[in-house]
Amino acid sequence: MPKRIFHFRRGTADRPADAAEALGLKGANLALLASLDLPVPPGFTIATSAWREAIGVGEDLPQALRADLRGAIEDLEAVTERRFGGDRRPLLLAVRTSARSQMPGIAESVLDVGLNDRTVDVLAAELNDFSFAYRSYRRFIESFAVLVFGADPSELEEIFDAERERAGWGEEPCSVAEWRALIARYQAYLDDEIGLVLPQTPLEQLYGVVEASFASWRRPVAVAHRVLHGIPENAGLAVTAHAMIFNERNLNSGTGRALSRHLQSGESRLSGEFWLGSHRQQEIGGRPPVIDLAEQEGAAAFPADIDELTGFVRRIEAHVGDAVEVEFMVGDGELFLMQSRLARRTPAEAIRVAVELVKEGLIEEAEAILRIDPASLDQLLHPTIERSSDLVVLARGMPASPGAATGEIAFTAERAQEMVNEGRAVILVRTETYPEDIHGMHVAEGVLTIRGGTTSHAAVVARGIGKPCVTGASSLRINAANRTLHAGDLVLHEGDRITIDGASGEVIEGAVTLQRPSLTGDFATLMEFADRARRMRVRTNAETPIEARSARAFGAEGIGLCRTEHMFFEGDRIRAMREMILASDEAGRREALAKLLPIQRSDFIELFEIMAGLPVTIRLLDPPLHEFLPKSDTEIAETAATLHVEEAVLKQRIAALEEFNPMLGHRGCRLAISYPEIVEVQARAIFEAAIEAGEKTGDAVVPEIMVPLVSLRRELDFVKDRIDRVAAQVMAERGRTVTYQVGTMIELPRAIVRADSIAEVADFFSFGTNDLTQTVYGISRDDAGNFLSTYMREGIIERDPFQTIDVEGVGELIAMGVEKARRTRPDISLGVCGEQGGDPASIAFFEQTGLDYVSCSPFRVPIARLAAAQAAIRAQRGGQRGRGRRQET
Repeated sequence: MPKRIFHFRRGTADRPADAAEALGLKGANLALLASLDLPVPPGFTIATSAWREAIGVGEDLPQALRADLRGAIEDLEAVTERRFGGDRRPLLLAVRTSARSQMPGIAESVLDVGLNDRTVDVLAAELNDFSFAYRSYRRFIESFAVLVFGADPSELEEIFDAERERAGWGEEPCSVAEWRALIARYQAYLDDEIGLVLPQTPLEQLYGVVEASFASWRRPVAVAHRVLHGIPENAGLAVTAHAMIFNERNLNSGTGRALSRHLQSGESRLSGEFWLGSHRQQEIGGRPPVIDLAEQEGAAAFPADIDELTGFVRRIEAHVGDAVEVEFMVGDGELFLMQSRLARRTPAEAIRVAVELVKEGLIEEAEAILRIDPASLDQLLHPTIERSSDLVVLARGMPASPGAATGEIAFTAERAQEMVNEGRAVILVRTETYPEDIHGMHVAEGVLTIRGGTTSHAAVVARGIGKPCVTGASSLRINAANRTLHAGDLVLHEGDRITIDGASGEVIEGAVTLQRPSLTGDFATLMEFADRARRMRVRTNAETPIEARSARAFGAEGIGLCRTEHMFFEGDRIRAMREMILASDEAGRREALAKLLPIQRSDFIELFEIMAGLPVTIRLLDPPLHEFLPKSDTEIAETAATLHVEEAVLKQRIAALEEFNPMLGHRGCRLAISYPEIVEVQARAIFEAAIEAGEKTGDAVVPEIMVPLVSLRRELDFVKDRIDRVAAQVMAERGRTVTYQVGTMIELPRAIVRADSIAEVADFFSFGTNDLTQTVYGISRDDAGNFLSTYMREGIIERDPFQTIDVEGVGELIAMGVEKARRTRPDISLGVCGEQGGDPASIAFFEQTGLDYVSCSPFRVPIARLAAAQAAIRAQRGGQRGRGRRQET
């Protein structure tokens, strides 16, 4: 049989190869501290193998385990020079469950195992403190009865209160006789009401606690947690027992938490708190009940050797290679370490500590990079709510874009713009958003929608422009006619203030205080580490100067996706676009496009100037034309007047352009083939802008023109031919040469299958993972929120495939596309510009697949830079996730 018992004491410990698996977190940690020659209470751990053996028997503890426990107690008696149940210096044990990970539902600690009607008086005489001894006995009886006998703790508390009232005590008994009377009442209750007797033999007490601890692994709460987190049932439970430390006796005793560093500064100095053992005395001898270890006065009042504690904590930090948090106890002036872990910290503190450790030469840059969760950077890039107990949460939706925002309710994009022009901050509240709402989203502080998921139009656009967004707040209801928002019985009107939290999905009544982000020097230093380590480049998805400048400030290395359709939804632009779409012939379309040419050219010039020679990938017009058309009667009337046509005629034209499934209809390259004049005007705007921006800045502009929704090589041939013709015309007119590239967005399965053929004419591929996921799954992204949450809850899928790449399906196709493209054209540039381009887990896959770059929304650029660095480091290490020693905590 595998070894059942593993011993530990200062300077020596039995440590199996996988200590955490065999001994659980607590047991493994105590064994580690002991092996580092640090002061730990002597004890032993019953391994998970013993749990499996005992569970297999299905009755009382196996006799073999009982024999091993007797031997372990004998060893512990020899080390402590105490006897379990002895007539003097009795050995008492603290017994704690120890699982591989934190586990709600398993047994709580049982302290003072070994106390009985006789040893309680022996302990009282040894310590000359009967009150402490009997208080410990009462605690043991309560915890033993609850764990082993299944007693109701509230009934034990009622016995205590009744006895106190009958005898007229204060907070607890004052005399030995009163304590004994209380203990007798407890024992009578157990005998009469439960039908069980508290064991007076310490070994039987220990057997009972271990057996009940083992059984707690199968409590409903523990089972539910295991199922939720995928912890195998046979992982099992370990139990650790060690000699009691009397840390609650007096002001020379207590419990503390020490950190190896001051987390706010990253400085290597001891910090933390120490709680004095006598909690009932607020102040004795000028000493407060809580000591701040970082303060000189606190260090002077500490009842043990503060320098010794500092040395111990630093030794653990040196071994682990990271800031640590150490739990310790002091028993009548004697110091014991109980547990250590990596110090819990905020994202800003995590970055600060990692950078400081590199500066001190304790870790390498690569290790610092691996220690920061890329997703946690969101908290440093967006405002957050200052939490208080009086926040009124009106609803909860999906956290669609991080950050928090406060503003007045506006129900339309037009009204939002009007209110902002009046100097008012607004939250745009819509049932769902459409492309024509973009101007309202740009001016709003944040966006709230009743429908939609984390990859809906509102979510994607909000993330792109760095606005907080909550989607799918389905418990709210909008009354458009009355301009009111209903949250249960509460009615809010346009102009009322609300707050949204895009990180939690909460919608909060009224305005709240926001904490503004601050990017420190440590943040910039970490980004320098990441940039030196990563292989993939990081671009941004941007169409506006604000987005482009934000992305450059966050370190973007160009624009990987400029969605030109987003440039047409405001003012004169939307009117000219509608005029073009509704024109009855090519001449009418060209006349309208002539109005758009200078607007497009101006937009591109500004983007090229901001990017200063960095690559800019411009996607030709992609969405269905119906998205640009007027919808309300007011808009239809205004458009009819502008075009000088009757409203009835206009409505007929709009109806004719409607499609049953527009996302799979007349869009992308299909529009370019049907209306090549659109391509020609967009291409002319790009080439003229490239020449003018290059002349202004002196930086050579190499535009990358992306043809969307290609599934056939001949589609790309057709559109590329038009682009090349316009390029030749512009260069001849201007007398300047423009270097440019023409590529395609790979977003359809057929394009993947024919990637080798398409790559013969494409200078680059950009995988559009949003539409590729839609077409592979046959799922509408905007409607997926209605059922994907159920799929994840039921375990049908693990993650939303629109947020994290589906490696086995969509990912397999991308890998196929990469292989086929490079087989034909080894130098082809390959990137990804879908929503998953800013997702750390997806970026790890893109690194493995060999993509050259990812493109994401501006506020996700730092996240992508760090994730790309981590992916490169792990690839170099063959999947190793950091140094092995650090995993021991």
